[in-house]
Amino acid sequence: MEAYKDSANVWTIGYGHTKDVTDGMKITQEEAEELFEADIKIYYNCVILNVGSICTNNQVAALTSFTFNLGVANFEKSTLLKVVKKNPSDFKTIRKEFVRWVYAGDKVVNGLKLRRSAEADIYCS
Repeated sequence: MEAYKDSANVWTIGYGHTKDVTDGMKITQEEAEELFEADIKIYYNCVILNVGSICTNNQVAALTSFTFNLGVANFEKSTLLKVVKKNPSDFKTIRKEFVRWVYAGDKVVNGLKLRRSAEADIYCS
């Protein structure tokens, strides 16, 4: 696998790894899987710390995917998190909060629209 710039123009490799990635960097499938496992633990732990006691497994999974894509800082300051903390069963408002996060810079990205919709579906299932 070779490094590439994502829709936000960030160097990325494997399954979304962005830390210390440079142009021309290459990794094996095994390395990509190891990076993903290490990365996902960070985002999962963040979600568990913030809402693990009030959310279902599906809700945690959806929020972990969201956090993996947007980062801990964005998740922790998001209105989505505030709404979930207030009422994790407010599906109408939570769905609206997920789909607000579809921009790379100032452009709407279709791939992010699909991802947020899928995350909202998982959260609300």
